[in-house]
Amino acid sequence: MVTVDTLFTNAIVLTMDSEMNIYEPGAVAVQGNMISAVGLEEDILQKYSSAQRVDCQNKVLMPGLINAHTHVPMTLLRGLADDLRLDVWLMGYMMPVEREFVSPEFVDLGTRLACAEMIRGGVTAFADMYYYEDAVARATAQVGMRAVCSQTVLKFPSPDAQSYEESLNAAREFIIRWKGHPLITPSIAPHAPFTCTDEILRAASQLAVEFDVPLLTHIAETSFEVENSRIEHGMPVVPYVKKQNLFDAKVLAAHCVHIDEGEMRTMQRAGASVAHNPSSNVKLASGIANVKRMLELGLNVGIGTDGTASNNDLDMFEEIRLAAFMAKVSSQDPTAVPASTALLMATRMGAKALFIDDITGSIDSGKHADLILVEIRKLNNTPRFHRDPEGVYAQLVYASKASDVSDVMIDGQWLMRDRKLLTLNEEDLFTESQVYAQKIDEFLIAREESVISKLIAIGGASQEESFEVQVKVKVEALDSILNALQKTEIKTLRKRHYKEYDSYFSFDDAKQGLIRYREDHFIGEDGDIYNVRSRLTHIGLAEREQFAEKVLLSRSRYIAPATQSLRFYREYFKPQKEHEIEKDRLRFLIEYQNTEFFINLDEVKKPELGYFLEIKSRTWSRKDAEQKSMIALELLDYLDAAHGETIYDDYIKMLS
Repeated sequence: MVTVDTLFTNAIVLTMDSEMNIYEPGAVAVQGNMISAVGLEEDILQKYSSAQRVDCQNKVLMPGLINAHTHVPMTLLRGLADDLRLDVWLMGYMMPVEREFVSPEFVDLGTRLACAEMIRGGVTAFADMYYYEDAVARATAQVGMRAVCSQTVLKFPSPDAQSYEESLNAAREFIIRWKGHPLITPSIAPHAPFTCTDEILRAASQLAVEFDVPLLTHIAETSFEVENSRIEHGMPVVPYVKKQNLFDAKVLAAHCVHIDEGEMRTMQRAGASVAHNPSSNVKLASGIANVKRMLELGLNVGIGTDGTASNNDLDMFEEIRLAAFMAKVSSQDPTAVPASTALLMATRMGAKALFIDDITGSIDSGKHADLILVEIRKLNNTPRFHRDPEGVYAQLVYASKASDVSDVMIDGQWLMRDRKLLTLNEEDLFTESQVYAQKIDEFLIAREESVISKLIAIGGASQEESFEVQVKVKVEALDSILNALQKTEIKTLRKRHYKEYDSYFSFDDAKQGLIRYREDHFIGEDGDIYNVRSRLTHIGLAEREQFAEKVLLSRSRYIAPATQSLRFYREYFKPQKEHEIEKDRLRFLIEYQNTEFFINLDEVKKPELGYFLEIKSRTWSRKDAEQKSMIALELLDYLDAAHGETIYDDYIKMLS
C-alpha cells in the first residue's frame, strides 16, 4: 500500500486525457504537487492510502480550466466604457485611462481581483499580456495560481515604457527573472501586427526563441485590421507576420476571427495556437472565428475570456458554452464543436495552447495537481441522466455555472475549500478597487469636454507615429531645390502635387491643443483635380522639442477621416477662434543614404508667407530618430538649403 498526501474519492472523474477517460465512481491520488494515480475508486483504494481523504460527494473532479487569453489587471476597468466601437473604446477610454493610472500598484490590485474571480470560477491557469508584467507575475505567484505572463511591446509609448526598445529590454529581464518558476511561465507579447513594426515582431520572435518561451499576440481580430494589412503590406495578417519570422517562436494568437483556411493551415504547420474569445468578439462586434474549421484542420484552439474591460467577466463556463453555441450557429451545424470538444478546448487543449500541456490540463499520472470540484447536483443541473455516459460533458458545458465550483487545488495546494478563498481577502479587494474607481470617474468627468475626446468619439481616430523627425527652412524659391532633387544620390520613390486648404480650430484653454481640418486637392499632370481627401488632426501642446541642430522631434498626433462638412465640425467642436491657411505643395518620397524621407516644397499663399522646404521622416524609436536627424541635416545641405532660415513652428504659429 502506497501512502500519499491526499486521496480524492467518491467522484465523477473527468480526466480530459488523450482517451477522454471517465471514472465513476473514481478516485485520484496526489503526492506533493503531483498526481500519482487516477482510476476507478476501488482500484485506487487497493493501492493507495492517505490520512487526508477528500470525499467528493459525487461531484465532478476534473482538471482546472485554462483561460487562454486575458488582461487580468483590466478588472479595474470593468464596466468603464461599454457599447462603443472598438476604436472609440480603445483609444477614447482604455488608453487614456491606462496612461493616467496604470502602475505596478494598479497592476497588483487588478491581478489579485482577477485571480479571486477566476479561482471562484474553476480557473487554475491563464495567459496574460499587459504592462508591468513583473507585478502580474508576482501577484499571481503569491496567490498560488499558474500563468503564462507576457510583457507587452508596442510601437507607441506605453504606461511602462517610453519606447519599444525599453519594452524589449524589460521583456528580456522579465524572462530571465522568472524562467524556471514552478507557477509562472514568462513570455513576450508584441501586442498586434498593427501596433508593432516589422522590427518589433522580428525582435520579439528572436527573444522568444532564444529563451524557448511562448510569444503572445493578437491576430486578425477585426476585418478592418485585415483590410489595412492588405493595403499596407499587400497581404493578409498571417502571411505578413510569417514574413517577419514570427512563427519561429511558439505563438499563441488571440482572436483570429478573420483568417482564411490558408492562414489556418500556415499556423497549424507552424505549431501555433489560437485563443478563441467568443464573448469579447461578440460584444465588440468583431465577428465569429471559424473554430469548426480550425479544429478540422488540426489547429490547436484554446478558449479565453479576454479582459474584463471588453467582456466584462472572467467566467470560463460562460465562454465554453458560448464557444460551442457560436460554432453551431455560424456553421449552421448543430453537431459542430460538441460539449466534450468545447470542454477539451478549455482544459487539455487550452494547456497545449499555452505550451504547458506537459504539466497540466488533464488528470494524468505525473502531471501537476491542478484540480477542481464542480457540483452538478444543483437546480440548474437537475435531473441527471445516465443513458449516455458522456452526458456529463453536456451538463458541464450547457448547464453548469461558475458558481457551481466548490473547491480548487493548484500545484497540490488548496486555493479554495467549500467556496472559501484561502489566499485572498475579498473584502479588501472590494474596498481597494472602489478607491481606483472613484479616481478614474473623476478623471473621466473632468475630461468629458476635452477636444481629443470629441475627436475620438467621432470614430475612426488613430494614433500617428510616435516620433517624427522634421527640418523646416524658409527659402527664396523652389527651383534650385527641384533641380537638386534630380541628383544621383537621391532616389525619388513617389511624387504628388496638392493644393491644401487648412482650417485650424483653437480654444481658450490652450491645453486643449488645436484641431486642423485639412482638405487635400490632388493635382494631376494636366493641372486638373483628380481626387479630394479630407481629414482631421489633433495637434497637442507639448508635441515638439528641439532634438538636434535645426531638427525638431514631434510626438504622436491623432488623426481621423473627415466625413462631414467643415460647417459640421465648427458646430461640433465650437472653437473660440479659426484660422485658414492655403498652400500649394509638392510632396516627394525619396531615398537618401538608404533612408526614406518625405520632402515637402510649399508655397504658402494664404496668408502670403512665401516658400518653405520641409524634410520629414517617421520613426518609432528615439535611437532611430537620432540617426535620421543627422542624415536629414546632410540632406538639407545636399539640397543647397542649409542657409535658409530655420523654422521651428507650424504655419499656424507663424500667424500669431
